[in-house]
Amino acid sequence: MHVLSTGLSSFRPAARPQEPTQRPYTINGNRYEPLSSHLGFEQEGIASSYGREFHGRRTSNGEQFDMKALTAAHKTLPMGVFVRVQHKRNGKIVVVRINDRGPFVGDRIIDLSESAAAQLGMLQEGVATVKVTALGYQADGQSGSSGYRQPASYDSGTFSLQVASFTIRANAYRYADELRKRYGTADVQEAQVSGKTFYRVRLGRYRSLNSAQTGQEQYSRNGFTGSFVVAVD
Repeated sequence: MHVLSTGLSSFRPAARPQEPTQRPYTINGNRYEPLSSHLGFEQEGIASSYGREFHGRRTSNGEQFDMKALTAAHKTLPMGVFVRVQHKRNGKIVVVRINDRGPFVGDRIIDLSESAAAQLGMLQEGVATVKVTALGYQADGQSGSSGYRQPASYDSGTFSLQVASFTIRANAYRYADELRKRYGTADVQEAQVSGKTFYRVRLGRYRSLNSAQTGQEQYSRNGFTGSFVVAVD
């Protein structure tokens, strides 16, 4: 599991899960190039799992890791893609959503949440040989049934940069006002997490994921070292 830190707050805010993170990255001297598409992806290898020690931390796409949710970390699949994982020995299957990067240990190909690993029956052994098949992005049909689709574009949408998170409303709105005066566009998003209200300060508006990532790099050089891209609903 690769955990990114905001450097701004102990609170780990969540981003919209369907937005992929496509930038190349380097871990332990190895460079990884995220795939531009999940279509036709299949892989066999060793699965591992992670749970309580990472519960509540921020994943690579900005969500809070929930060990009870059916999610997984993969080194190169686009964020938000659902995959079917089949245990090669016992035949059990679980469907999980990719929301993190990793695992970066040996020949392991996917890191499953504790709940997903339990459904595969691999918690006791710790690792298992699996087959991973990419399904797509989840879409609900008119009848209420779920299916999978390919996104129209990995880059389209409206995005902003989250630069801070506060528990005191006045502080968040005061900071947003300061940013608005200096940079033109800033707002506050209020969110309920475990019964507690957080006030997330967002900076800028971008019409593509690529332009938002470019903006994030520029702002990071100007002191916003913990900023990260979020999708604007």
